[in-house]
Amino acid sequence: MDTKSSPWLSSLVQELEQERSANPPAKIYRYTYKGQEVYYLTGRCCDVPGKLFDAAGKVLCEPDGGFTGRGDGRCPDFVEQRQNETLVWEDKREQK
Repeated sequence: MDTKSSPWLSSLVQELEQERSANPPAKIYRYTYKGQEVYYLTGRCCDVPGKLFDAAGKVLCEPDGGFTGRGDGRCPDFVEQRQNETLVWEDKREQK
């Protein structure tokens, strides 16, 4: 992970590492979506939505999860349109 060019991403990982480990474990993926680099933080359990960030760390949408399982509706085509999946970080702590 390139923390020098993405300090917000480093901060996000530090925040996640301070929280209790989730089941399933949190993961951050990098994708290309609609011609831009984006980062997807997986939802962690039940109704907790995933979050999609632009390269500057701004939340673009919640593509999945929530009460309906379909996120907030702002990027309904994310799953179909995303490309170039790269795992950036995953929480490897043991579940408690």
